[in-house]
Amino acid sequence: MYFIAPSILSADFSRLAEAVKMAEAGGADMVHLDVMDGHFVPSITFGHQLVAALREKTILPLNVHLMVDNPREMIPLFLEAGADWLSFHLETSRHVHKDLQTIKEAGRKAGLALNPATPLALLSEVLEELDFVVVMTVNPGWGGQKFIPATRGKIRSLSQWIKEKELATLIAVDGGVKLDNLAELFSLGMNIAICGSSVYNDPEPVEVIKKMKAVARDFSHRISENK
Repeated sequence: MYFIAPSILSADFSRLAEAVKMAEAGGADMVHLDVMDGHFVPSITFGHQLVAALREKTILPLNVHLMVDNPREMIPLFLEAGADWLSFHLETSRHVHKDLQTIKEAGRKAGLALNPATPLALLSEVLEELDFVVVMTVNPGWGGQKFIPATRGKIRSLSQWIKEKELATLIAVDGGVKLDNLAELFSLGMNIAICGSSVYNDPEPVEVIKKMKAVARDFSHRISENK
């Protein structure tokens, strides 16, 4: 299972519905939305009202990443708005299991996000509850940052851990994901490629998404042939 998830954080905020249509035209599997509160991270982006508005504009799943200090208060709002996949930061929740259950009881995909310096070991009590893990490969809060090389080992280690436990948990990678490192990241264990500036800062975002989808398909075929 290999997915391309364009992040509209890097799109023109005055044309977000158009950015979502570009994702559809390129064959993207979902749309990623980074919700930033100006507290947990310095930037402020958008709220549940935008998710609700975009929910009416696309059939693509909406993958919402809460970069907020108070996920417990925010989760119900984004579930009601139509988030299909919903993650929050392990670093911000006092009751991680309860917050995950709120998402899962709504029939949505529940995930946890980890900052680059947050150790994987902190997932030990909840990994089996997760539909996906968002591995931050840049420091959260800004688009367009460079991939942190040390996080490669983190992706590989998490992938191995999931395999050893025979879980179906998916790995999303967020930060510095580009066409030229896509195959490498898939080989490390990434399942969901969250790509923002590499798509929407390009003059031809639809073509970039199509090329990323081709890489994902080729990698999937190689994996199938080797089984």
